Amino acid sequence: MASQKRLSVPGWIRSWTTTVPVLAVVVLVLSWGRSLPTPVVVVVALVLAGAVLAAVHHAEMVAARVGEPLGSLVLAVAVTVIEVGLIVTLMVSGKGDTSTLARDTVFAAAMITCNGIVGLCLLVGAVRQGLAVFNPEGTGAALATVATLAVLCLVLPSFTTSQPGPEYTGAQLTFAAVASLALYAVFVVTQTVRHRDFFLPVAPDGSVLPDADEHAAPPSNRAALVSLGLLLVALVAVVGLAKVESPAVEDAVGAAGLPPSFVGVVIALLVLLPETLAAFNAARRDRIQVGLNLALGSAIASIGLTIPAIAVAQIWIGGRLVLGLSPTQTTLLAITVVAGVLTVVPGRATRLQAGVHLVLLAAFVVLAASP
Repeated sequence: MASQKRLSVPGWIRSWTTTVPVLAVVVLVLSWGRSLPTPVVVVVALVLAGAVLAAVHHAEMVAARVGEPLGSLVLAVAVTVIEVGLIVTLMVSGKGDTSTLARDTVFAAAMITCNGIVGLCLLVGAVRQGLAVFNPEGTGAALATVATLAVLCLVLPSFTTSQPGPEYTGAQLTFAAVASLALYAVFVVTQTVRHRDFFLPVAPDGSVLPDADEHAAPPSNRAALVSLGLLLVALVAVVGLAKVESPAVEDAVGAAGLPPSFVGVVIALLVLLPETLAAFNAARRDRIQVGLNLALGSAIASIGLTIPAIAVAQIWIGGRLVLGLSPTQTTLLAITVVAGVLTVVPGRATRLQAGVHLVLLAAFVVLAASP
């Protein structure tokens, strides 16, 4: 409508979200390939956190321009770019055996999204409204996609016999990569074109909710393009600075007596920070469905895009690529899928369902730290 005002952003937010990505790139250039003292490592970590927060802001601006549910895909793909970049750089230059790094990171991302972010959104919604209400059709379809991708890419390699160990042969890995991409493409078309209404926020009576701000039009095309450019800059900076921080992370994990596989958990926690903040903000605005779209969409992108990308990168990296989950990880995945189905089917959830998912996340973290 002509009377609508453009979505406005306070000047101080616009200022720092523009400055921080540029500053992060400068810090990346100055710190790349150097051995850094501890105080500088701390400064780089702070700049990295600022770049992540800036990425959240710009992704939300782009999402506001394209609208839901397409907007939820923007951040999901963005964090997947970070994830793939971190995994590849660590596999190329990481210490020790990195054959399980992709598996550990992708599995950690699935646990954090399907239990941590989903549980957080449900908890916020249940506390604010008594019940967290969402669309079971869209959420159920997303959960089924996550489960299928997880079994195809992370469970079946432990049961195949053509290759020793929990690994795929070249032909099997090619099939898994192509099938994952195809399934991701079908999900995107379903979410954004064919059945878009299944993924929109709903009221307790099942009706689709209006825009969160009825009096604010989306950002202008120019503002959205600027945010898209700054989002790309922030993502490059996050991947690069995380690579700079990786030796310190690996040393800290070793010094704490944690297994090397815990590095994958740290990577997943880092790359999903933007998604977690965005989902929490959506839940606070009573847009539970948007938060669930972000969580499950990230899980789908993490598996459906990361595994094919790593499969292609493996041609140049070489070495082993262990994808099959351990028995403990497989059990956690199975419980997560069962609990997710029981949570999704009614289309509404209480604090109990939120607590179940958050306890599963806690169990994953404890068992990752102490297998």
